[in-house]
Amino acid sequence: MGLSETELKASIDALVRIEPAFAVALARAGYPAPRLRDRGYETLLRTIIGQQVSVAAAQSIWNKLAAALGDLTDPGTVARASDETLRGAGLSRQKVSYARSLAEEVTSGRLDLAHLPADDEEAIAALTHIKGIGRWSAEIYLLFAEGRPDIWPAGDLAVQIEIGRILGHAERPSEKMLREWSLPWRPYRGAAAIFAWHHYKIDMDVI
Repeated sequence: MGLSETELKASIDALVRIEPAFAVALARAGYPAPRLRDRGYETLLRTIIGQQVSVAAAQSIWNKLAAALGDLTDPGTVARASDETLRGAGLSRQKVSYARSLAEEVTSGRLDLAHLPADDEEAIAALTHIKGIGRWSAEIYLLFAEGRPDIWPAGDLAVQIEIGRILGHAERPSEKMLREWSLPWRPYRGAAAIFAWHHYKIDMDVI
């Protein structure tokens, strides 16, 4: 699971001590709720299914897959299914390929989701070996499902926009700039990302 409410609050309090701009933003937006996902295959399969579709559409596809295949927590279920069955549940040809890649990596033992490398970059590399799982998806998994405290999805548009606003920059910073600025925030950058998404939503609600 991801960072607990207690862990998240403690990490944000640490960020406030490091960077005063976070104190101003925290007074305005308050603490974010935890973002928690289950560790393992099912969460990654849901990630693939949810790419480029609405939450409602992703859930509809998931329900159709479950009705057609049964236990979706078992990667062998997808591995054994025909392309026609997977397509019939609403997966595109590309997502069929991605779902099979995930299932095959897990069933073959090449990917052990219970024992990913302790090093964050090595864990990201292991996850991005799956077709359809890019760096952002890998980072989100490691942050929300494993609660790794220093995961920093600096390529995320909302994180870029909101960190720029919090720090008082008129222009959206680049991923490279965000990675450089965040170095003093280690090892609390995962909490910084969660807070940035929270602050972004507050801003969108106000506009």
